[in-house]
Amino acid sequence: MHLFFLLPSTGFLGWQLRAMNSTLFIIGVIGNIISVLVFVSPIPTFWRLVRNRSTEDFEAAPYVLTLLNTLLWLYYGLTKPDGLLIATVNGFGAVMETIYVVLFLVYAADNVKRVKTAKLVAALDIGFFGIVFVATTFAIGGLDMKIIVIGLICACLSVFMYGSPLAAVRTVIASRSVEYMPFFLSFFLFLNGGVWAMYAILDRDVFLGVPNGIGCFLGGIQLVIYAAYKNSKVGCQSPNNDEVAYDASTSLLSSDDRRYGQNDVSIRV
Repeated sequence: MHLFFLLPSTGFLGWQLRAMNSTLFIIGVIGNIISVLVFVSPIPTFWRLVRNRSTEDFEAAPYVLTLLNTLLWLYYGLTKPDGLLIATVNGFGAVMETIYVVLFLVYAADNVKRVKTAKLVAALDIGFFGIVFVATTFAIGGLDMKIIVIGLICACLSVFMYGSPLAAVRTVIASRSVEYMPFFLSFFLFLNGGVWAMYAILDRDVFLGVPNGIGCFLGGIQLVIYAAYKNSKVGCQSPNNDEVAYDASTSLLSSDDRRYGQNDVSIRV
């Protein structure tokens, strides 16, 4: 990608480089659009929480973790040359996740949940991210090593978040009901992972490619499981199942008495 700017020739090599650069940009823009749609998908659920002025039995942990993920990828995109498209979408995501976390603090069902959420934010979004930022800024010399360290941290966290919803697969197979695994969550896992994996391949970015390639594969597995059990009549549908299905980006982890969304954890580029 960088050779495009160093070798602006009019020959066959220059044409190839220009074509690859254009393709990379287009795929990156598509990835941004998909990711933005994923980031805004929880809005109907949060509107309901604001209307009721209570988070009820929902937990803030997935949103706090997603905020950390977007902050780390934003930092990676700003640090890496030509990482603009990675930075822009995660900058938007960080803003949206911050709003969601603030709403959890404001409308917490009780003071215990509010304190728990505040501690998570302090430990992960402020503490852990702060440590990564300070360590990579002052303790690591050289841009290449800095990118490697940040990229490894981002990749490891993303792999964990992509794999977390697989816990729902066991429940689906045991209950023979897909109400435990909303379609849109699996669909966005597959689509989001696939587009950004393709972007990473063209950009030769292993840190972006590995977690998103895994995410695409795991999302595909969930779609296959969904197709296998979608016509099963076992189990009753939850009245709020549609809302949870659309909450694909940062699905709310509910308490044990709720039967949906228990294993949904969001993923980001």
